[in-house]
Amino acid sequence: MTGGPGQGSGTGTEDETAAAGTPVAAAAAKTAEAAQEQERDQAGVSRRFQAVTRGTARPEGGGRAAAGDAPAPARQWPILGVGGAVALGLVLIAADTVRAGTVLIGAALLAGALLRWALPSVGMLAVRSRFTDVITYGLLGVVIVLLALMAQPHPVLEIPFLEDVVRFSVR
Repeated sequence: MTGGPGQGSGTGTEDETAAAGTPVAAAAAKTAEAAQEQERDQAGVSRRFQAVTRGTARPEGGGRAAAGDAPAPARQWPILGVGGAVALGLVLIAADTVRAGTVLIGAALLAGALLRWALPSVGMLAVRSRFTDVITYGLLGVVIVLLALMAQPHPVLEIPFLEDVVRFSVR
């Protein structure tokens, strides 16, 4: 008795049956997957996400800035100093001394770049690699200070070619 299209006659060998996608092929595939999973388990590798991340490194210089027995604020003095200066700058801006407050914010970022470059361990001030942190803090600090010094009315710093750039770009 023969079946419909795609069905064997029931007289084929096991190899023919496995190639046709029958339960024998499925069982062999499951056995191979189980063997691979067992090997992974023995090697300590899991397909699931780990509950605790392992193997990620701290940023270079991301250790404590003070001894481990010191209280938390003392261990994180670099980020607290930069953050405090930024907060003071924001208070100055709120008190309507915008230029002084903005210059203070830029100077705080420049101080953060200097601390990140000079100190071997700066706590949470270290976010990325030392090079990237110094470049990021430094460029942002310089740009903020320059923009604060060029702010209208009565700019402290005038850069002549910027007027031409603005004139040609705004037309």
